[in-house]
Amino acid sequence: MLWSCSGSRAPVSSGQRRGANTPVSTRSLPDATLTPGATLEVTEGDICTPGYTEKVRDVPDSVRHRAFDEYRIEYVPRAYELDHLISLELGGSNSLKNLWPEPYGILWNARVKDALENRLHREVCEGRLSLTDAQKQIATNWIAAYQKHFHSPVPITAQRRAQREERERNGY
Repeated sequence: MLWSCSGSRAPVSSGQRRGANTPVSTRSLPDATLTPGATLEVTEGDICTPGYTEKVRDVPDSVRHRAFDEYRIEYVPRAYELDHLISLELGGSNSLKNLWPEPYGILWNARVKDALENRLHREVCEGRLSLTDAQKQIATNWIAAYQKHFHSPVPITAQRRAQREERERNGY
């Protein structure tokens, strides 16, 4: 299944802000025309089976290179993760329509999205969220999904860092 998304994933210029003090880089969200998201025909039972992702993770090098080429990004080791918009643990496919080079060196980065993927997977497997809803949320705007599920306008790691800096400034 391919996901079509509304205008909620419109590009944001670097430095532009969405929400309360939430900088969103142009690279935080994939280009919806290149990466609308794609899923496999799976059930909650499939994705909640231990070892499921190891059985389906298979992105050929040719597809990896093509994803970087389509985004006009030069591959730099440890700077990007070739990420599944809809993660494998949520039934995402290895299709080019579900892959994008996601950067590490920005606020809303690949590690932050990984935390959301784990949270959504747990909620689906615990029966608190349908697989279809989880897929739609992450494909439409993963940052908005993160903010909803973590109840935070910024990544928790950034929030903790800001709190620590505030304590240091105040001599605590």
